[in-house]
Amino acid sequence: MITLTEHGDVAEITLDRHDKRNALDVAHLTELTAAVEGCVSAGRRALVITGAGSAFSAGADFGGVYGDGFRTALYTALRAITAAPIPVIAAVNGPAIGAGTQLAIACDLRVVAPSAKFAIPTARNGLAVDPWTIRRLAGLAGGGTARAVLLACDTLDAPTAVARGLADRLGTVDEARALAQEIASYAPLSLMYSKRAVQALTEPDSWDDRLDAEFDQCWASADFAESRLARAENRLPKFVGK
Repeated sequence: MITLTEHGDVAEITLDRHDKRNALDVAHLTELTAAVEGCVSAGRRALVITGAGSAFSAGADFGGVYGDGFRTALYTALRAITAAPIPVIAAVNGPAIGAGTQLAIACDLRVVAPSAKFAIPTARNGLAVDPWTIRRLAGLAGGGTARAVLLACDTLDAPTAVARGLADRLGTVDEARALAQEIASYAPLSLMYSKRAVQALTEPDSWDDRLDAEFDQCWASADFAESRLARAENRLPKFVGK
């Protein structure tokens, strides 16, 4: 489900589950975490993450998102990307939905194809994303865009994502590779420091305990259980706010 290729100092991880539009499950995320950490251990100086086929990632595989371990696997993978001491570039070759958007914004830079789209439609599914994701989204694209994506479940196309700062530039996977090769020629210690400094200034480690509690409450709610049942019964969920 993960393909790893190397181009000199640059490694490329491809989410290779195109029959499922690269939907993420526990096994997929575990492999992704291992691949990222392996690239760092091997001394690669830049990393590209992209998707096979026409999608970057359709998000969480709903066959697994309701099971134990999915959230742990997802946030372990996201932390592996943000903790990597090298620049990580998302080559967003198509739709990045839900956890796909989370994966893309965990990367340091995003090069997006014209067919790329971003959305986090958790409110439609009785789910929630963690405070880090919301802070990262708002930091990149602004509070207005974060509200539109999370509250109105808006979908952002590639030009809009670039215009609002969610993506850095329009381009193909080849252009993302070329950017990674250029970055790999830069001073590694300077890159590592800059990555860490930006994170320290924009994403403090501490969170409001109430936010963490409310995030956990969403996943333990009756609405979450209703979402799971509605999906199994192939109907729209009926949320009651409990």
